Amino acid sequence: MADGGTRAEAEDPGFGLYVHWPFCLSKCPYCDFNSHVRESVEQSRWRAALLRELDHAAAGSAGRRLTSIFFGGGTPSLMAPETAAAVIERAAALWCLDPGAEITLEANPTSAEAAAFRGFRAAGVNRLSLGVQALEDDALRALGREHGAAEALAALRRARQIFPRVSFDLIYARPGQSRAAWRAELGRALEEGPDHLSVYQLTIEPGTAFHAAQRRGELIVPDEETAAALFDATQALLEAAGLPAYEVSNHARPGQASRHNLTYWRYGDYLGVGPGAHGRITRRGRKLATRRHRAPEAWLRLVETQGHGTREEAELDRELRLAEMVMMGLRLSEGIPRARFAREFAAGPEEIFDPARIAAAVEAGYLALDADGLRATPDGRRRLDALIRHVLEGVTATAAA
Repeated sequence: MADGGTRAEAEDPGFGLYVHWPFCLSKCPYCDFNSHVRESVEQSRWRAALLRELDHAAAGSAGRRLTSIFFGGGTPSLMAPETAAAVIERAAALWCLDPGAEITLEANPTSAEAAAFRGFRAAGVNRLSLGVQALEDDALRALGREHGAAEALAALRRARQIFPRVSFDLIYARPGQSRAAWRAELGRALEEGPDHLSVYQLTIEPGTAFHAAQRRGELIVPDEETAAALFDATQALLEAAGLPAYEVSNHARPGQASRHNLTYWRYGDYLGVGPGAHGRITRRGRKLATRRHRAPEAWLRLVETQGHGTREEAELDRELRLAEMVMMGLRLSEGIPRARFAREFAAGPEEIFDPARIAAAVEAGYLALDADGLRATPDGRRRLDALIRHVLEGVTATAAA
């Protein structure tokens, strides 16, 4: 496959570990992630808690081949490199860590955090994901970022000297952004020779500072037509540069896709530890959803008193599993292979979905259904939310039972 990997990889999504570090230097006005600002963090205490919850999370999955570890947040580059090293070492003891395991850490490109890059590399991190977000100083200030464009580029170049693999993020459809300005900014990003680029449309999420500003009329983002034009420009420019979209918002050269995120999108198993972390794990033929307590201090107290901060562990019924698999899988250009339908539901897509609804979407040029499986076309991924609703509204009674 030209996007995420081989067909065998698509059919075996791997097994991942997600580790959440909830702390940031400041709260970005667009961010609705579980991130918090604290004056100080007791690193040794948090390290011990993460290791303790990791031990608890491993129950029932010991000995599995672990293909990826992802330190997300928050801002994991604010943790001590010794914490990352301890988590990686414990994970290798609890599971069979694949020799080619991808170990990613998210980082902000401030000078202070860039100074810790070598420490994280020594800890075992082999892929860095930098939250650059923009290459214009005015835009970075508006987004509430702590770095400037020159600082971001310096951190990116330093990271590429240290880590085997580096990705960075950009945000488009910002207030007042034109297609010409965005194309120029993407051109500057491509001058850095990236192997992986995540490009997200700015969305205004409830509960964020941007949401409040929008309601007051102080923030105006591009309309749907302009945002669609920016999306199209992104796809065309990055594909021409050799970074086609393997997922709606993620672009990579061959072999450089995020293996950990592919585990999510391919509906594989992953464990989540740390405040607010989610997981999906199969035990004795049952797919379970796990969620940890979101508030950092509450999570910490629970781990220290009972060994874990689990808020919820629930079995996913057939209907919900199907919805999740479709919502994740149609984001990928490779789509959902037939083997995945067979693995999860012992049926093919023709038996699961209303044939007339699928045929209508195929005829309209939004879906493809063939010997490989079911996938959204480029036109389908432009209107993915509507397409997913269309597909799922046509689930047969037998498939949902």
